Amino acid sequence: MKAAVFTATDRIETVDDWQEPVCGPGDVIVEVAGVGLCGTDLAVFHGRRQPPTTPWIVGHEGFGRVIAVGSVVPDRTVGQRVVIEPNYACLKCADCLTGLTSACPHRAIVGLNAPGILAERVAVPAHFTHPVPAGPTDADLACAEPYTVARAAVRRSGVSAKDRCLVVGAGAQGLLLCLILARLGIEPVVTEPHPLRLERAVRLGAVADDGRKGFTYVFETSGYPPALSPAVDRAAPGATVVLVGLNAAPLPLTTDAVVRRQLVLRGSMIYDHPGDFTAAVAELPEARPGSVIEARFPLTRAQEAFAGAAQRAGKTWISVRDPDGSADA
Repeated sequence: MKAAVFTATDRIETVDDWQEPVCGPGDVIVEVAGVGLCGTDLAVFHGRRQPPTTPWIVGHEGFGRVIAVGSVVPDRTVGQRVVIEPNYACLKCADCLTGLTSACPHRAIVGLNAPGILAERVAVPAHFTHPVPAGPTDADLACAEPYTVARAAVRRSGVSAKDRCLVVGAGAQGLLLCLILARLGIEPVVTEPHPLRLERAVRLGAVADDGRKGFTYVFETSGYPPALSPAVDRAAPGATVVLVGLNAAPLPLTTDAVVRRQLVLRGSMIYDHPGDFTAAVAELPEARPGSVIEARFPLTRAQEAFAGAAQRAGKTWISVRDPDGSADA
């Protein structure tokens, strides 16, 4: 079968002889329709994160149809349209048993420590597939996983319609946060140096940064260390700062500043199984997260899709079913 595999830094090859997946008793085989690209995929592509071996199947934001069901799977059927939840928590450790599956130390992370899904067919543990309702487009489904990440950040934050929100960064996570906050009745202010990303955020219900202060919530999505301190400086006393973007730099905050201004710092890592994904998928027909998509590529042009993804104003996805064709806006 065809698959897109990482073979070297900045190199993705589309092969046609990848081994077919095996359906275990608790698995389903998904015929993959499409896979979205995100910063984690690009970190592998550019050599900032190393997969266990090469060649390595990449990608994790996938959707498709069930074509085979394992012998002990009671609630999936052939033909169901599903999205894949690509973080397989063990569901047995102390963190999982308290509901914080995002912190599971045994988590299989698809595309990083477990093989990715940018292939024609993949085996997936059945309870990490989610049937989707009628209505969402393929672009919406390509955004289901990052939409769930953004939605979980909003859920954990406790934000309400009366709050004043600053979103730092208008990459995929920033755009989806703007979309979700706007759906809650909030008009988020977004700070973003890329003019086309900023324009897209405004179309989703945000307003461009005008220098105002007094935000009760700050959502940092960029992962760019110098962006955090000036954003926090604009928060109101007692504000909540939600950290979504990842970086290894020390926080540019002092205990004195946090205590005197009574700030709340909240990290939000992916989502918790199964509730966050179930709720997000149910919202797809109305939320339409596919509005953050800029480009679609066929599997045969995976190299091009990856190479230009960081420069595009919106999100990129790969349509596995398309045998050929041009990129779509």
